[in-house]
Amino acid sequence: MDPLLVFGVIAAYFLLLLLIGYLTSRKSDGLTFYTGNKQSPWYLVAFGMVGASLSGVTFISVPGEVGNSNWSYLQFIMGNMVGYSVIALVLIPLFYKMNLISIYEYLKERFGPKSYMSGSLIFLVSQTIGASFRLFLAATVLQIAFFDAFGVPFYVSVFTTIGLIWLYTFRGGIKTIVWTDTLQTTFLLLAVIVSIYIISSHLNMGGFELVAFVGKSDMSTIFVWDFLSDQNFFKMFVAGIFITIAMNGLDQNIMQKNLTCKNKKEAQKNILWFSISFFISNLFFLALGVLIYFYASQNNIAIPSSSDELYPLLALNHFGMVAGIIFMVGIIAAAFSSADSALTALTTSFCIDILKLPARKNVNQNKVRLWVHVGFTLAVFFTIVLFDQINDKSVVTAVFKVAGFTYGPLLGMFSFGLTNKFSVKDKWVPILCILSPLISYILDRNSIAWFGGYQFGFEILLINAAVTYVGLLLLVKRQ
Repeated sequence: MDPLLVFGVIAAYFLLLLLIGYLTSRKSDGLTFYTGNKQSPWYLVAFGMVGASLSGVTFISVPGEVGNSNWSYLQFIMGNMVGYSVIALVLIPLFYKMNLISIYEYLKERFGPKSYMSGSLIFLVSQTIGASFRLFLAATVLQIAFFDAFGVPFYVSVFTTIGLIWLYTFRGGIKTIVWTDTLQTTFLLLAVIVSIYIISSHLNMGGFELVAFVGKSDMSTIFVWDFLSDQNFFKMFVAGIFITIAMNGLDQNIMQKNLTCKNKKEAQKNILWFSISFFISNLFFLALGVLIYFYASQNNIAIPSSSDELYPLLALNHFGMVAGIIFMVGIIAAAFSSADSALTALTTSFCIDILKLPARKNVNQNKVRLWVHVGFTLAVFFTIVLFDQINDKSVVTAVFKVAGFTYGPLLGMFSFGLTNKFSVKDKWVPILCILSPLISYILDRNSIAWFGGYQFGFEILLINAAVTYVGLLLLVKRQ
């Protein structure tokens, strides 16, 4: 694709985002950045969250991963649906009742300041890593499509990408994100639908023929019953439930959007309709995965060594100019819909949980928040550059594997807090939050040798949370 055309598409897209950022940040006050003044329409939040939850990981990695593990990923999505129900029925009412800005304030009320600080720091580390992994995909595609043609180093393209995100989020915060997510979700879904349409046209298949072909394909196999496999149904389904609770319900990035709705009922409606849209969207991405592998085999196109590279290769070089442009907008939208809200959530959590900024009347709060936003922008930049040096596996696997180790203590603490009324020795909780991921990592690395060939998959999150839960039981204060 012509690099100048790519530049024009990217420039037009970002000008649109900057315009939205300007319009939504007018007449903003101190709480607009954090809560959007609780004026977001639930249906807008629900639609925008589809793009944020799918992200660049789903957009690129899920279709490519079909060639490695068929439709087994759908087992995980099934578990996600149960997890979203728990969020809507349990966590949303709790957070609205407590009128929270940062959801980790719950840990302070339940356990104490050390637990509160531990939860917030876990989120800051987890979200920085997760956002960096997702944005890495977008930066890689932009590098191939545009920056390589002019000899621009990868770190320069990453810095440019993150800098543009900072420009349209630094004033309006979550209020801007709700609107930009809606735009980005539209482009993301349009890209996958157009890609499917183009492939069906090349293969001379109508809609019903396409559905029948995908359904009969060996790649559409969903269920894996081998208990030793990390793709086993029970492992993935249960992990899907708890990873959703941890990475959505206990994640400031996602919950901050839900908490911008006017009240609890609207936030619950938002979760319900979002989860349905999320499931349907993933069906499209999995179907696309079957089609791109068949298209490549029919046209004698060599499959790249990394499954993440197949969809970009076809879209940019084989589907035609229009499809290539839509793909570029789609991948940018997919990555930025999660990265921009991640930067906002990181800034919110640090300002509320660490700096206690709203309570500090003797400082320029806007100035401090601005510098915090800059700091996390730089942190994500350096993490992406580091990841570029060490990444050697499918990003979709890497993101959730990392989440299993970092979100486990959060899931354990919230589960403990919601299932009993025990008080704990708060000062020891930070040590527990370090030991739990460490123990889980050791078990994961040695599971084949220690447990007769058993391999942990996404369920490592449950092990991590269980270790945290048991540790908190050992820290219970005696009455």
